[in-house]
Amino acid sequence: MSDPITIPAWQRPHWQASDEKILLQFYVFGKFDAVRVPSLAYGSDGLPEGVTASNHRHGELRGWDGYPLQGAPGRMYKADAPQAWQQALDAPEVMVVRGTLDDSRETGYLRDTLGVLAGLLDIGGVAILDPQTLSLMDAAQWRRHYLVADGAPIRSHLLILCDGEAESGRSWVHTRGMRKFGRPDISIRQVPDAALDRAGLLCESLVQMQALGAHFVDGQQLDIAGLPEGVRVKLGGGLADPDFNNTFVELSWPA
Repeated sequence: MSDPITIPAWQRPHWQASDEKILLQFYVFGKFDAVRVPSLAYGSDGLPEGVTASNHRHGELRGWDGYPLQGAPGRMYKADAPQAWQQALDAPEVMVVRGTLDDSRETGYLRDTLGVLAGLLDIGGVAILDPQTLSLMDAAQWRRHYLVADGAPIRSHLLILCDGEAESGRSWVHTRGMRKFGRPDISIRQVPDAALDRAGLLCESLVQMQALGAHFVDGQQLDIAGLPEGVRVKLGGGLADPDFNNTFVELSWPA
């Protein structure tokens, strides 16, 4: 069992009510002891209302259309984390932790869910897959990532990507994982090479604001340091969007 560490829940001082939904989804691979999940050691009373955990024989999931270790996603996880991928593939059981919650003023729901995930690693879990951030970690790596003093920073709960835009020769900075906070992901288009660091910092700033409760509206003008004319927000996307599986806040870097 890992050394217990309390996972904090932070308040959302910029919280503005929205009709967005919080969505959590994780796969925990292993062979689990038939005991109560020891989540209390991590400050969690158990899964929040609306989030469930179901235990499956691994073989039963292999034929499932959304099985994450096969096809293109499986090849990606194998390339990025070959040891964790093999441990997950060899595990006889899979715990599917998933749920949808209403927008919330605080993040106790996330603390409680992460506490259960940590507890599952203590009773036989060997790897955790987070499809929202396209990450697969073995038990030791997951603990190093999330079980840290004062809690993992907001940035650790998300994925920030930078992809080239072939037509313009510029780059696209964007996120995945903001559904954990019931907020749209961030998309910054047309970023020149010289501005990539600034765009990355802006992305992190917008992510931080949203995780702390802020909510942008379509057409909203944002004043950005170093950009005299600022930028204007455009909202789009949805759960079926192939890039985000979420709504998104998009802005274009000024020419």
